[in-house]
Amino acid sequence: MHGSQLPLRYWFIAVHLLTSTKKSFSACELQRQLGHSTYNPIWAMLHKLRLAMGKRDAEYTLKNVIELDEGFFSTAIPEEEKSKPLKRGRRSQKKSKVLVMAESIPVEGKVTRGGKPRKVGHIKMFVEDNLKAETMDEKVVRYIKRGSTIDSDDTTSYTNLKNLVEKHRPKVIPKEDVGKVLPWVHIAKSNAKRVLLNTFHDIQPEFLQSYLNEYCYMFNRRYFGEMKFDRLMVAAASYKNEFMYNIE
Repeated sequence: MHGSQLPLRYWFIAVHLLTSTKKSFSACELQRQLGHSTYNPIWAMLHKLRLAMGKRDAEYTLKNVIELDEGFFSTAIPEEEKSKPLKRGRRSQKKSKVLVMAESIPVEGKVTRGGKPRKVGHIKMFVEDNLKAETMDEKVVRYIKRGSTIDSDDTTSYTNLKNLVEKHRPKVIPKEDVGKVLPWVHIAKSNAKRVLLNTFHDIQPEFLQSYLNEYCYMFNRRYFGEMKFDRLMVAAASYKNEFMYNIE
């Protein structure tokens, strides 16, 4: 909020709207509700709040059993790639690579109310330039406790994980069985894609992490109820603003 030329009530309204819905909230809709004449400062305000969400979640590590997988999210084609032939599949310029982690705790001898053999804890999502082994290793060391167990597919990017945690259980997973073997990363990816698709249009790759910060923050506090407003206000006041765009 420091240095912002926007009225203080805008910040409180934005925090209220972000924390009172399961879905995200677009800057265009917030601008309409506030009756503000300019789009850019409203857009920047929301991204500053999402930056605070990401910084707060970055302070926590995952533990116990962790599902680990990668996802490919649709984003706008970067300006420098528009003149090049469009690639297909995972290498497409319209896809951004995302590493997804989910605490996935087995429920002994029963299933959850949703019919899953595991219950979910916290999740994390990271936009990455590549999905090489060294990229995976750095994120695992930083965000997963050493004594944890990782469940993943058998890709070569995960070959060193057995040396970074207590146990790594890679499996060759047929496409149709991903939802059974890695249920919560599969659900997290699907739900995040749906939220982004329904709320935003042509997300620029450089801002995808900001939207995923919001999705993970809200998911990890899904049982907080009205306390989510207070927690986000604390987070917003706790970190120095390093957002690259001015709010004028």
